[in-house]
Amino acid sequence: MTRPFASVRARAALAATVVVCVALVVAGLAVVAVLRHNLTGRAGLESEITARTVAGAQAALSGDFGGLDLPDEEEHPVQVVDSAGTVLAAGEELLGRPALAGYAPAAPGPSSTPSDHHGGRGDDDDDDVTPPRGRVGTDAEPRTLTVTVGDETRAYAFAAVQGTTYDGRTYTVYAGTSLEDEQATLDQVTRSMLAGLPFLLVVVAAVTWLVTRRALKPVEGIRAEMAAITRSGDLARRVPEPASRDEIARLARTTNETLTALERSVERQHRFVADASHELRSPIAALRTHLEVAAQHPGLLVPADLLHDVVRLQHLAADLLLLARLDAGERPADAPVDLAALVSQEVAGRAPGDRVATAVTTTGTGLAVRGSRGQLSRVLGNLLDNAQRHAATSVTVGVARDGDDVVVTVADDGAGIAPADRERIFERFVRLDESRSRDDGGAGLGLAIARDVVLRHGGTLTVGESPTGGAAFRLRLPGTAPPKPPQPPATSRSGAGG
Repeated sequence: MTRPFASVRARAALAATVVVCVALVVAGLAVVAVLRHNLTGRAGLESEITARTVAGAQAALSGDFGGLDLPDEEEHPVQVVDSAGTVLAAGEELLGRPALAGYAPAAPGPSSTPSDHHGGRGDDDDDDVTPPRGRVGTDAEPRTLTVTVGDETRAYAFAAVQGTTYDGRTYTVYAGTSLEDEQATLDQVTRSMLAGLPFLLVVVAAVTWLVTRRALKPVEGIRAEMAAITRSGDLARRVPEPASRDEIARLARTTNETLTALERSVERQHRFVADASHELRSPIAALRTHLEVAAQHPGLLVPADLLHDVVRLQHLAADLLLLARLDAGERPADAPVDLAALVSQEVAGRAPGDRVATAVTTTGTGLAVRGSRGQLSRVLGNLLDNAQRHAATSVTVGVARDGDDVVVTVADDGAGIAPADRERIFERFVRLDESRSRDDGGAGLGLAIARDVVLRHGGTLTVGESPTGGAAFRLRLPGTAPPKPPQPPATSRSGAGG
C-alpha cells in the first residue's frame, strides 16, 4: 500500500503549501493589525479635533455651556463634564446620561498661569498641569470605549480635552468617533484575504508540483535507465546526461563514471577468471596424465615431474589467492620494515638456488618503510625471479634513500624490455614472446602481483633500462622519518663562588 506523500513531489508541494500558508496568515495578521491601528488612530484624530473645537469655543471659555453648538450625529457623541463629574452639556446621544465611565474627572484646583509651565516642574509633568484661564490643554487622552447610544452599543474612539474658563473653572470635553465603519473595513479586508487564501494555496501547490516534477524528470530517466541496466546486465549502457550544469547533471555524470568503472572491473574479473581457468587447466591436465599413466604402468611414473607440476600448481593457486585478496581491498599491515635488511635476507635465502649471483649495495641510512613484511618480501621475490630468468651473467640490487622515499632497484644484464612493453608486462597473465614457455615464463602473474602490492603500500613500480643494457625495476616506497641523532645532555652553569 502506497503511503500518502511518499513521493518527493508530494512532500515538496505539501511543504511549500504549509510554508506559504503560514507566511500568508502571519502577513495577513500583520496587515490587519496595522490597518486597525491606522483606522483607530484616524478616528481618534477626528475625535480630538471635535473635542478641541468644542473646548475652544467662545461659549465654553465663557462658561456658557448651554450655548455650545454640539454635533447631533450618532457617530460623533460629545459630552462636557466639570471637575466634580457633573455633566454640563451633551449631544442628543448622551443627553441625560452620567459622565462617561472609563475617564477620571478633571482634577480640581486653581488654574495655572503661563509662568507655571516654566517653573520648577519638569517636562514630564506638563500633561498634569491644568490649562491656564481661557486656554485649552494640550493632552487629548485618546481611549477606546464601548458606549450605548440609543438602542445600540458601539465602540468609539474618544478623546478627552481639558479647558479652563475665564473665571477659573475646569471642564473636560469628551468627543467620540464611531468605529463601526472602521470595523466594517477590517471585516471586509479579512474576508477578502480569507477568500483568496485557498486559491493562493492551490496555485502554490500546483506550481510546486509541476516545477518539482519537471526538475525531477531527469532523475526519473536516470532511475529508469539504471533499472533497465540491472535487468539486462548490459554494463555498456549509460544513463542520459541533461544538458544543464546543475546537481542532477553532475549526478548523471558521476553515475556514468561509476558504470564505466564497474564495467571495467567486471571485464577485468571475467578476463581474470578465464585466464586463471586456462592456466589451471594445464597443470591439472598434466597431473591427471601422470596419474593415469601411473595407474596403468606404475614403473613409468616419474616423481620429479609429478612434484614439479604440483609445485607449479601450488604457486599458481597462491598467486590467484593473493590477487583475489588484493582485489577485495585488503589493506596491508602498518608495521615498520627495514628494506635493507629485508633485501639482504631475501637474497641470502635464495642464493643456493639462483642461476647467477646477486650483488646487493646499500647506500645511506633510514631505509625503513611501513607496510606488510610478508607482502614486500613477495614483491622482492617476484622481482628477483624475473631478473634471474632473464639475466645473462649478473643481477644487482640497490637500496638507497631518495628524499622522503626509499628506492630499491633490481637490475639484470639480459636483453631488456622494449619501451612499448614496459607497461604491458604488469598486466595479469601477460608473458612476452621470449618467455612463453611454462617452465621459464610462469603464469605471468609475478609482476602484476608486485605492482598491485606496491600500489597498496602507496608506492610505485616502474621498469627502465639498466646500465648493462638489461631491465631495471625501480621500487619506490614512502620512507619513515629517519631517527634523530641523540642530543648531548644540556649543561647548566653554576654561579661564581660556592
